[in-house]
Amino acid sequence: MTQSRQIAFLIAPEGTERVELTEPWDAVADAGHQPVLLSTQTGSAQTFDHLDRAEEVDIDAVVADVSPDDYDALVLPGGVANPDALRLDEDAVAFIKGFVESGKPVAAICHAPWTLVEADVVRDRRLTSWPSLRTDIENAGGTWVDERSVVDGNLITSRKPDDLAAFTAALLEAVNHGVDSAEVATE
Repeated sequence: MTQSRQIAFLIAPEGTERVELTEPWDAVADAGHQPVLLSTQTGSAQTFDHLDRAEEVDIDAVVADVSPDDYDALVLPGGVANPDALRLDEDAVAFIKGFVESGKPVAAICHAPWTLVEADVVRDRRLTSWPSLRTDIENAGGTWVDERSVVDGNLITSRKPDDLAAFTAALLEAVNHGVDSAEVATE
């Protein structure tokens, strides 16, 4: 059995696509790791099923009070409003940038790569996202591709909820066996 690791999930107080949080969260927990929910404020966060309110989830810690050193991987769920709010929060952007620079796995799905653009970590990287982010990624120096899951170094990206199985498999491969293993697994 692999060693249990702490996996940070970073979301805004409102606007996270529920399934993009819950499916990777459950997979991380089922694999014996400890998921930790971070946000920009204490209390709870409102998730959504597309544009409809879904469930509220309890926040474990505020991103301003933690460090990338505290976690073994970072998951960035999507939803349109979620990453849009996160990229306006200096502490969230700094945390994401620090995490990418640490070399530890960072997994972003759907609209979440907006936060990677804001953190200025996509230059010369290959990634995917919801199609509407293509121009933003390319303007930030990244190469956008239309694939269900892309691994480039420690960045793991996927396009949409339909890609969650590939996204979660790449995330768990990176957490359990290293980012080099995740890249090979998705080829």
